[in-house]
Amino acid sequence: MTGEAAPPLARSTLDRAAHRRADPGWLAEAWERARVLVLDSAADGRALVRGEAAPPELVLLGSGELSAVPRSVPMFLGVEPDGVPVFAVDAPLPELPGARAVNLREVGHLLVDRDAGIFTTALALLNWHIRHGYSSSTGHPTQVDEAGWSRIDPDGGRVWPRTDPAMIVLVHDGVAGPEGRCLLGNNATWPGTPGQRRFSCLAGYVEPGESAEAAVLREVREEVGVGVEEIGYAGSQSWPFPGSLMLGFLARADADEPVRVDPAEIAHARWFTRREIGAVLAGRPVDVGEGNRLVLPPPSSIALFLIHRWLDGHC
Repeated sequence: MTGEAAPPLARSTLDRAAHRRADPGWLAEAWERARVLVLDSAADGRALVRGEAAPPELVLLGSGELSAVPRSVPMFLGVEPDGVPVFAVDAPLPELPGARAVNLREVGHLLVDRDAGIFTTALALLNWHIRHGYSSSTGHPTQVDEAGWSRIDPDGGRVWPRTDPAMIVLVHDGVAGPEGRCLLGNNATWPGTPGQRRFSCLAGYVEPGESAEAAVLREVREEVGVGVEEIGYAGSQSWPFPGSLMLGFLARADADEPVRVDPAEIAHARWFTRREIGAVLAGRPVDVGEGNRLVLPPPSSIALFLIHRWLDGHC
């Protein structure tokens, strides 16, 4: 998925070329001519970019530049439209003139489609490897196989990368125009910042045996005590922190139904008008009580994408 209609971390131009992952001869040749993204797991999965203005450019190195660098087994990400293969490695970030270290949350929304896809895929794969060093069946150590797309234990047991499905929903009242409202929550686990209170869409993991739509109904009812209907799918994106797939929805609720938060999950929840959300996006403060101003979710999240969809009347 590419372009402005896509959530920020759902953009890519790579051909994943999955048929190459079990071809050691091709992979060895491909590594010699590859572009390589270096991620540093010891630094929160940061990578290097160049350029202060948007869009910053992701720094990719030639494989020969890493010959003397301690690094992980290369992970094959895919092939670019120009035919050049792309790999990622876990290694300390080199010091390069004009380059700075960033995490995906900071720059994911600023990157061009190509760089967003490379960074997101590499980080998701790296975080999966970090969490699967041992077999969940036998407890034996596992090793990287298939160019980073599986791990195998001494008995031949193999595991493949997985993501945890989670739903995220923008609940709205179905009213058009500036006085139409959406229901946002402040998560009880988010760290506080003096003078600010962040509100975002409601979200939660899809439980075993449950559809994504059923999870929307359940999570909204559990977190804020409100029923929803007219659930509509809006898009999805990877959220590799450490390994989720966010399934985005819009859903309608009755704004007159009392909001009753579960304090274990939600510290504050309230309805906001399009006028208020538009003011914040325009840089104007909106008071949310106790000396705090409204802060919206970060631009790399699908939450802000959903808010924009609702703000523009796509519901």
